[in-house]
Amino acid sequence: MRNCTAVTEFLLMGIPHTEGMENVLFVFFLGLYLLTLVGNLLILLAILTSSNLHTPMYFFLGNLSVFDIFFPSVSSPKMMLCLMGHRHTISYQGCATQLFFYHFLGCTECFLYTVMAYDRFAAICHPLRYTVIMSHRVCTILTLSTWMGSCAHASVLTFLVFKLPYCGPNEVDNFSCDIPVMLSLACADTSLAQTVSFTNVGVVALMCFLLILTSYIHIVTSILRISSSEGRHRAFSTCSAHLTSILLFYGPVVLIYLRPASSPWLDTVVQVLSNIVTPSLNPLIYTLRNKDVKLALKKVL
Repeated sequence: MRNCTAVTEFLLMGIPHTEGMENVLFVFFLGLYLLTLVGNLLILLAILTSSNLHTPMYFFLGNLSVFDIFFPSVSSPKMMLCLMGHRHTISYQGCATQLFFYHFLGCTECFLYTVMAYDRFAAICHPLRYTVIMSHRVCTILTLSTWMGSCAHASVLTFLVFKLPYCGPNEVDNFSCDIPVMLSLACADTSLAQTVSFTNVGVVALMCFLLILTSYIHIVTSILRISSSEGRHRAFSTCSAHLTSILLFYGPVVLIYLRPASSPWLDTVVQVLSNIVTPSLNPLIYTLRNKDVKLALKKVL
């Protein structure tokens, strides 16, 4: 057996090909991060304080806002500290924690979008039974199931990745710890971890996507049966924000995890969009065309 010194910390290499742009990137990412925090906190505050928004649709939107506050906070602060010239190292335990919460919160968003699609299906296809189908008890069970399922998903992935030995090199070709870059540093056979992570992420994403697609097929069919154009427009407008968010979410998932070959540069760019840009856009997406949220925000402000 060869000598093997266990790695105790990893070196985050940051965003490739950005030498000399650290100050510009720091200001840009800090602005997006603050916009994300403020925008989602305002939406959460509006939902909590406005009795008109105490409905299942806004209950799940509030959950999404909580997610959009925590998700960029997993890796953005460390990335911005590195851009400011602080140490690029992260401890072994810190790396494992970062990977766990990244997939825990990412899977939570995937499940939440599925539940929100089911909520829109119940509201548009079964309006008379909507309050029974989406009762407070059902919403609570769906939310708890979402968080618990995501926790199990992230625990399996984190265990498989960090039960592997890491004995050098310790340079992570990214600004955060994630499965593709971590497996490339392992000193053992990673085929099991690669297969399980590819299958796990793929099955979860595909299952949620198919459920969302099924919901929207029924929704579109029901909307087309509405006789008045105003009614059809109102029904479509309640779904447009949700559909936009789904497209922004599934694009990065496909590009990072469901490709056979990994590209460090592409992975980094896509993760920047997924971690920082998308959470900052969600408050705008859900408020620009939503009169109820805009009215509630005006009252709060």
